[in-house]
Amino acid sequence: MSIAISPAFLAQATDLVGVRFALRDETALEIYGTDAVNRTHRPDLVLLPGTTAEVAAIARLCDQARVPLVPRGAGTGYSGGAVPTAGGVVVSLERLDEILEIDRGNLLARVQPHVVTGDLQDAVEREGLFFPPDPASLRRSVIGGNLAECAGGPRAFKYGTTRRYVLGLEVVLPGGEILRTGSKTVKHAVGYDLTQLVVGSEGTLGIITEATLRLVPRPPVRATLRATFADIDAAVDAVGGVIGARIVPAAIELIDADCLDAVAAYVGSALAPPGTGALLLVEVDGLAGAVAEEIAGVEAACRAAGALDVARAGTDAERDELWRVRRELSPALKTISPIKFNHDVVVPRGRVPRLFALVSHLARTFRLRIPCFGHAGDGNIHVNIMVDPADEGGVERAHQVERLLFEGVVALEGSISGEHGIGFTKAPFVGLELSPGAIALMKRLKRAFDPHNILNPGKIFPA
Repeated sequence: MSIAISPAFLAQATDLVGVRFALRDETALEIYGTDAVNRTHRPDLVLLPGTTAEVAAIARLCDQARVPLVPRGAGTGYSGGAVPTAGGVVVSLERLDEILEIDRGNLLARVQPHVVTGDLQDAVEREGLFFPPDPASLRRSVIGGNLAECAGGPRAFKYGTTRRYVLGLEVVLPGGEILRTGSKTVKHAVGYDLTQLVVGSEGTLGIITEATLRLVPRPPVRATLRATFADIDAAVDAVGGVIGARIVPAAIELIDADCLDAVAAYVGSALAPPGTGALLLVEVDGLAGAVAEEIAGVEAACRAAGALDVARAGTDAERDELWRVRRELSPALKTISPIKFNHDVVVPRGRVPRLFALVSHLARTFRLRIPCFGHAGDGNIHVNIMVDPADEGGVERAHQVERLLFEGVVALEGSISGEHGIGFTKAPFVGLELSPGAIALMKRLKRAFDPHNILNPGKIFPA
């Protein structure tokens, strides 16, 4: 559905940012109407503000006219969070892209929302500091979007998700009010924690225009290991052995055989030995002595679990080669099929084998390829339901698999989303995990922030 924007509204909105930054051409509406889920809903207008004051003026105008307003970062999300399903105005924050401050003494950075995550990491590491959140899209995704979705990544097991590194925010509310939450201090116990309420709210409560982020000292040493196994169960046993040895790696990535086959086809050579049914990538970081001891413990745990092959990186080039299989996964899966339903489910770590058993059963029953990979340390597994465009009825079967997957994950006491958020793609399934009372309370919070429901309508909650 969409709304009709009046000529008067269009003129006022254009005046707020200037003709150059008010877009209505067909190409722009197509680009800003989609994200990584590739399901387009075109907006009626795209505005590119250059200041927080302009964002506030846009919000005030949309609120007064009851025009839907959708904030947008880099458009890398996998749940449709930036897609304007009700039309209206997309406010792209791409001009707000500055690192405002890196404070070494207080271990923090102040940034605008369209700073690319990898660029921030590079900048703080040059100062001897570290910003741990590392979504796979870190060279394309931006801080504002990562905050809105509470992004995760391979390092979340040791360091936590993006939420853990947010000290304060500047947020524009739907009526145009500019709100500052939190502070520059690590401890802050005054009133409700509005900062953490906005983080992960998927652009439904406010528009983030600045963030104060917590940094930590950069780990001086890291070590990387690849271990291959005959099957998923053996790989998960190795993870249990690592954790049982009281080792908390910076990353533990699990990749199944179907993913490995896709990567081999994509790059033209095998990145794992023949007969590999599952692969673990493990990285530890910290002080040199501790890292040496921990990586030896990781190798021992992998061998005890029946590893077929163990390889350690001795140089940065060798580390990059070991990580290559993980980096190539996303484009490699596209060689299986251009139609992919990507879900980031989470289960308790010890139940990961049961999740893979469920996926295997669904793949056989519904005659679909479902390669999986993910963050074995925290049980966050990316389940990719692939559909051959020539498979009549394949999309319908994939939707059946989605529901059964989510039902199974909740039965395993897990969650239907670990880091991608709900957006509009998972909204119909929220009731599987949340009680009616919890949903009703969240809707009341939404109304308190956004009484006219203009900000990113149609997201998170089932219709």
